[in-house]
Amino acid sequence: MDLSTTYMGFKLDNPLVPGASPMVDDLDTVKKLEDAGAPMLVMHSLFEEQIVAEQVGTARVMDAAGESYAEALSYFPKPDEFRLGPEAYLTQIGKIKKTVRIPVIASLNGTTPGGWLKYAKLIQQAGADGLELNLYELATDPAVAGAAIEKRALDIVREVRGSVTIPLAVKLSPFYSSIANFASELDNLKVSGLVLFNRFYQPDIDVEALEVKRVNLSTSSELLLRLRWIAALSGRLNAALACTGGVHTALDAIKAVMAGAHSVQMVAALLTQGPGYLKKVRQQMDQWMQEHEYESLQQMRGSMSMLRCPDPRMYERANYVQILNSWQA
Repeated sequence: MDLSTTYMGFKLDNPLVPGASPMVDDLDTVKKLEDAGAPMLVMHSLFEEQIVAEQVGTARVMDAAGESYAEALSYFPKPDEFRLGPEAYLTQIGKIKKTVRIPVIASLNGTTPGGWLKYAKLIQQAGADGLELNLYELATDPAVAGAAIEKRALDIVREVRGSVTIPLAVKLSPFYSSIANFASELDNLKVSGLVLFNRFYQPDIDVEALEVKRVNLSTSSELLLRLRWIAALSGRLNAALACTGGVHTALDAIKAVMAGAHSVQMVAALLTQGPGYLKKVRQQMDQWMQEHEYESLQQMRGSMSMLRCPDPRMYERANYVQILNSWQA
């Protein structure tokens, strides 16, 4: 069974890519992922905040000042909240490259244009095969218009695209006013891939302790939003599409490919099940495709996209209308 695919210009043996996570900090785990069949690795992000903090010496100042004034803590996270500092991150790229033979994709996470973006070039120089630019921003300021947020994001992508020659993917949130248009604008900037979607960790409230809690790992239920927009974009862009968030099983991965994904990123399932789970999912995909008489992943890809599915209206308002009209108490 041919499970091969192409993503970001790389020919991959299969579409199951370990997504951005702390797994890449341990070289033994990195090797186990490759042995389990990972065709590519995505590193966790190097954050704008930690780069800027290092550049202006904020980390040192914050350690010295402690919590002498509360407002200081709102500017940058504490240094120990990050797994790897900027220099250690660059060093880890080299270590991973020496450990595995598969492509290694580094990640930058930020929201504003600035000097921190020079790390895109440093990441390339460190040996990364590609870069995933993570546009993680929560638009909570009512004074900032959506158009300004999109322009800022496009400026960042444009600057990074102009500074590196390695393939560049952009990881998006689902909260842009017109995802299809914004994706098209990114495609015009010649990015190699779009990753749908950045998973915003939804806070919960502990009503007894009066604390905001973090709920971390995804479930398969989160896949549905990704399916809708991958299906909507499939066949309309030059950039390859990756699905991330909610891929836990072989059927999850198959659905994403049918919607139009060139690769799927798995994180929560591998964190809970271990690196060897990747091999199990690949075998189950292979078995399902044989049982349903598919010869290749290419044959399956996009078969249920908006351009090719039997009833594309189901991705739009028709589904909403039918659900409401068919509901019975």
